[in-house]
Amino acid sequence: MDIKELKIGTFSEAKKEIEAVKASPPSVNLMAEKSIFKTIKINDMSTTAANILKQEMLSRGGEAAVSERTVNCKDKTTDVVLMGTLRQFREVSKKMRGQPLGLPDLGKWIEQMVSEEKKK
Repeated sequence: MDIKELKIGTFSEAKKEIEAVKASPPSVNLMAEKSIFKTIKINDMSTTAANILKQEMLSRGGEAAVSERTVNCKDKTTDVVLMGTLRQFREVSKKMRGQPLGLPDLGKWIEQMVSEEKKK
C-alpha cells in the first residue's frame, strides 16, 4: 500500500484523479465537486442575511464565519467568510434564489463562480 496526499486545485485535476481509480463514469462529476474547496469573503452583509446564509451553509456541511454580534443582530452588518466545496456552494446558491435581502444576487454570483471553477 502506497499513500500520498493529492494537491488538487482544479476541477479537471479532480476528475482526472477520480477517473484514474476507475470510478463509475456518472459519479465522476459529482465527486469532483466535493474535492474542490473554496473560501469566499463578503463585506458589509446585513446581519439578518448573514444569519440566513450561515444556516444554509451549515446545513450542507459548509461553514460561515461571522461577527459574534451577528446572531442577535446587535450590529447592522458583518463581514462573512464562507468555506465549502463546490457542491456545497452549488446547493446554497439554489436556496438563495428564494430568500430576501439581496441573497438572490449572491446566489447568482456563487452559481457563476461554481460554473467558472468547473471549466478549469
